[in-house]
Amino acid sequence: MPLKILFITHKFYPDIGGIEVNSEILALQFHAAGHEVEMLTWTAASGDKEFPFKVIRQPNRAMLFNAHRWADVVFENNPSLRLSWPALFFRKPIVVALRTWINRMDGSIAWQDKLKVQWLKRASGVIAVSDAIRKRCWPAAIVIGNPYRNTLFKVIAGTERSKDFVFMGRLVSDKGADIAINALKILADKGIRKSLTIIGNGTEQTKLEQMVTALRLTEQVTFTGALSGEKLVQHLHQHQYLLVPSIWEEPFGNVALEGMACGCLPIVSDGGGLPDAVGKAGLVVKRGSVDALADSLAHLLGSSSLELELRNAAPEHLKSHEPQKVAEEYLKVIEKAVTTLK
Repeated sequence: MPLKILFITHKFYPDIGGIEVNSEILALQFHAAGHEVEMLTWTAASGDKEFPFKVIRQPNRAMLFNAHRWADVVFENNPSLRLSWPALFFRKPIVVALRTWINRMDGSIAWQDKLKVQWLKRASGVIAVSDAIRKRCWPAAIVIGNPYRNTLFKVIAGTERSKDFVFMGRLVSDKGADIAINALKILADKGIRKSLTIIGNGTEQTKLEQMVTALRLTEQVTFTGALSGEKLVQHLHQHQYLLVPSIWEEPFGNVALEGMACGCLPIVSDGGGLPDAVGKAGLVVKRGSVDALADSLAHLLGSSSLELELRNAAPEHLKSHEPQKVAEEYLKVIEKAVTTLK
C-alpha cells in the first residue's frame, strides 16, 4: 500500500555528513518503492541536485503543520524535535531512527537528551543503526545497519593496488590518525615498512604532519587533503587495507563499508558500532591502543589465510547493506507502525 511518508532530517544535501547521505539514500529508496515522500530539513541551500520528492527547507510553523497533516506516517532520521513537534497535534504513527548517541560529546546527559528519550516513548517504532546504539540508547529498538552508496563505492576491475594502508576521515583527535601513524612506526622498527595515505583535513593536520617528520616516516606517509566522489574512490582502489582506529565510539562507521566496497580490508577499533559495520569481513582491535593495532597489523600481514577469510566474507556483508535491502527493512518497520495504529 503506497504511503505518504513525511521524512524528517535535521540536515540534508548539499550538507556533507553521514546523516545527510543516509537521508538521501533512504528517501530515494522509499520513493522508488512506490511511496510518496515529502522531506523537512533545516538545511537552507538547495545545491545542484534535483530529487523526485518534495524537499521543504527551513519550514515555518504553517509549513510544519501542513506537512504533518498531509502525512500517513512520520519518519525521523534521528530525533529532530524542532521539526517534528507538530506531531503532538496529529494522531499519526511515528518511526524514529537513532543514528547517534543520545548524549553530549563528553557522555553527559543534557535536558535535550532527556527530552529526546521522552519523545521516543511516543514512537510507534524505533530503529538503531547498530547494536551498540540499541544497547545504550533504546534496548527495544530494531537494529538495521546503515546503507552505503553502492553505485559510487564499488570495485573497479583491473586496478593496481600498489599502496598499503589508507586512513580517511576528519583529522581530529578522536578519529585516531595519530594511532595509525604510531603503529606504522612500530612496524617500521620491526623491519616491516609499509605506506600510509591519510585522506582528509582538520584541526590536527599540522600536528600530524609534524609527528610524521619527527618519527622519520615522511617517505612512508602521504597527506592528500579531503577527497570525495570518484577521486576518493580512485584513491581507495590504490590501497590494500583501510584503517579506522577511532578513539571515539562511532555510532556505526560508514567509512568502513565504503572502503570495503572498494576492495580494502578494514581494520577498525572495537568501540561503538564499528564492529557491526565490518561484521566478519574486517579486523577489530582494541580501541585507543597503538600496540594492539601494530600487533594486529603484523599478524594480518603475516597470515594470508586470515586475510583470505576476511576478504571472502565481504561480498555477503556488503549485500546486507545495499540501499534497496536496507530500505526494505526500514519500510517493514514503517508499514507495521501504520498498520498497528489503525
